[in-house]
Amino acid sequence: MIPVSCFCVSTSSFQRRSNLQPSQESEEHYSESKIKEVKDAIEPLSGRSLKYCTDNCLRRYLEARNWNADKSKKMLEDTLKWRSTYKPEDIRWDEVAMEGATGKLYRASFHDREGRIVLVLRPGMQNTSSIENQMRHLVYMLENAMLNLPQGQEQMSWLIDFTGWSFRNSVPIKSAKETINILQNHYPERLAIAFSLQPPSCF
Repeated sequence: MIPVSCFCVSTSSFQRRSNLQPSQESEEHYSESKIKEVKDAIEPLSGRSLKYCTDNCLRRYLEARNWNADKSKKMLEDTLKWRSTYKPEDIRWDEVAMEGATGKLYRASFHDREGRIVLVLRPGMQNTSSIENQMRHLVYMLENAMLNLPQGQEQMSWLIDFTGWSFRNSVPIKSAKETINILQNHYPERLAIAFSLQPPSCF
């Protein structure tokens, strides 16, 4: 005979789950309808653009624009234009190897507690002055990280190690602005969390 107390607890737990289920289903239905709205609104896609615009991709753009379909569509179209000219998939390591020579940006051999890929940035190891090449290196590393994301993961973590940093070897303001522009506008919702190691007191 099942004790009444255990049965009551089980029933209560089941009722709580049942009460939550409609809300969860509504949220899922809402997100799916928004994804479909954006998908139907954009021009017919083919090739790399079609491969890029997965449901998870559209969801990230919607999240970045607070689920506003029109703004998400505009953001996505801007990214598709950027990718068609910048061609991030075609960047090869030998083209950016000089930028990575000091290890100022690399994919760590470990994951964070959530199993996400970790990109390590070391601003104190800046070794070049070409902003164009610095951005190509950044994009190469982002694309590489995306290709190696574990199953079910859409985001990565950043560890910013300021060891050895000074104003003399700091990243130029223009480079920092372009980095933010690329991350925000063309890789939305890819950064889950960022950690800083030994940040300067001026920060």
